[in-house]
Amino acid sequence: MYGISSGALKAALFAQRHPERVAKLALDAFVWTGEGSPTLEQRKKKLPEFQSKNRRPIDRAFVHSIFNRDHPGTADEATIEAFADAILTLDDSMPTGTYVDMCSRLPLVDPREIDVPTIILRGEWDGIASVPDLLAFYEKLPNMQKQFSVMRGISHASFQQKNYMMVYQILHAFFTLQDPVYTG
Repeated sequence: MYGISSGALKAALFAQRHPERVAKLALDAFVWTGEGSPTLEQRKKKLPEFQSKNRRPIDRAFVHSIFNRDHPGTADEATIEAFADAILTLDDSMPTGTYVDMCSRLPLVDPREIDVPTIILRGEWDGIASVPDLLAFYEKLPNMQKQFSVMRGISHASFQQKNYMMVYQILHAFFTLQDPVYTG
């Protein structure tokens, strides 16, 4: 199972609640407690607004902010434009729930209850989760078949970054890793 950003939170919750249905778990652009997150610190200032509505407007500037808020230049402009064209064709707003959760309800996941092989992927410049926050989560994972990978030259949305092939390689290696023959 793979999840990115708020999808990583959902994937971790699913693995926590249904470990029998998850063989391996990959959490990309994941956030645990939110401590040390400059992005979440900014979002918390707008928490009352997010809580007062079920949806928030999105536009081309919002889409550009996804790719440029942490470290401009990590995503190709043509990719950003194609992404913006695609999602803005579908809708002009999105639910506020993930912003509310990330600003007021973290942590949502207990790493001690995720007992499946897990990899945590973090972009070098991802402003959502700090390395110390993710390492604290990683340390508490009980399954010793676990990995932590910081991806150079990547910010938050790893599959839309210039270095996206690195993400594919890391995920392929993790998902095809042989199970240990000896575990002690």
